[in-house]
Amino acid sequence: MAFIDVIKYESNSEQFVWKHPVEDLKLGTQLIVNTSQKAFFVKGGQILDEFDSGTTTLKSGNIPLLNKLINLPFGDDSPFQAEVWFVNMMSFLDNKWGTPAPIVLEDPKYNIIVPVRAFGQFGLSIEDPRKFLELLVGNMTDFSVAKVLDYFEGLVISSITSGIGKKIVLDGLSILDIQAIVSDVSSFCQKGIQEEFEKYGIKIENFFIMSINVPEDDPSVIKLKEAKDLAAKVNIAGKDVYQMERSFDVLDKAAENDGTMGDTMGAGMGMGVGFGMGNVMGNMVGNMNTGNQSNLGSGGNTPPPPPNRGEQYYVLIDNKQNGPHNINAIQKMIDQNIVNRQTLIWKKGMTDWGNIMDDKDLKEMVNKIPPPPSNTE
Repeated sequence: MAFIDVIKYESNSEQFVWKHPVEDLKLGTQLIVNTSQKAFFVKGGQILDEFDSGTTTLKSGNIPLLNKLINLPFGDDSPFQAEVWFVNMMSFLDNKWGTPAPIVLEDPKYNIIVPVRAFGQFGLSIEDPRKFLELLVGNMTDFSVAKVLDYFEGLVISSITSGIGKKIVLDGLSILDIQAIVSDVSSFCQKGIQEEFEKYGIKIENFFIMSINVPEDDPSVIKLKEAKDLAAKVNIAGKDVYQMERSFDVLDKAAENDGTMGDTMGAGMGMGVGFGMGNVMGNMVGNMNTGNQSNLGSGGNTPPPPPNRGEQYYVLIDNKQNGPHNINAIQKMIDQNIVNRQTLIWKKGMTDWGNIMDDKDLKEMVNKIPPPPSNTE
């Protein structure tokens, strides 16, 4: 039986744990534990005596737990068997991580689900070597940094996904704005990851998210950016002004397309009403009622020129667009008192809705109807 006189381990940058290959030991053997190392005696799967950095000559007095287990005799050359495990306590800082596939998050500000990628790096060190040996190493002869990273990869990505999601919800941020506070997100995620790693005696150091990004050409990302731009326009211009501008944009586009003007106008006004255009138009009607009373009255004895029968008109009835109608249809609506002196109308070439009394042809038709009798009381 061959005995060894010196037991030591030269730490490297790839191993957390290393088991000495020789188990046949004797009292008087020197145990050398380098800086940033811990050494343990293990017997029958039970972790016993622990040694800090320094040189120790093994005697029955300085391995009390092992001595109780195997009843070591006294004497410089007394043989015994035990496993010697070294744990590297150095920090391993340059560990890269990244999402292998996009993580799917819902933007809390605009409620749009988008794919997100993130990558960064973090450091690892063994904080509780006994716990690490008990829970992770088992009967393996070594445990590399790469093995730890593989083992915990799913945990890291899951914690990062949860951390990013919670942070943007708590701060009320859009995913498009998260890059501006990436350091805060890093700290937030590190706390969650550390709680899980502590269960295995591992400490997380210098956790960094280097980038959080979204695929620019993804349809959901495009939709999210459009929602953000729309919100900015409404915030700058004001809700009422923006709604009116949108409604008139639709009307202008309809006027440029003769073939489908009716359909387009209907769609445009539908959007206008949906955005609250009815209220805005109602205010316009009130203003027009006051400003156009001077236009009432007889048009004179000279017959007017024949109206252009090809004109197509849209009228606003109960704050809703109605039309298109030719001039004969407008005449019937005037006769039935559906259209009156306060009605707003629009036709091709007009940039805005106007009062019916501002149109020469329609004004003459309306003036043929006597005004309502005044209150003589």
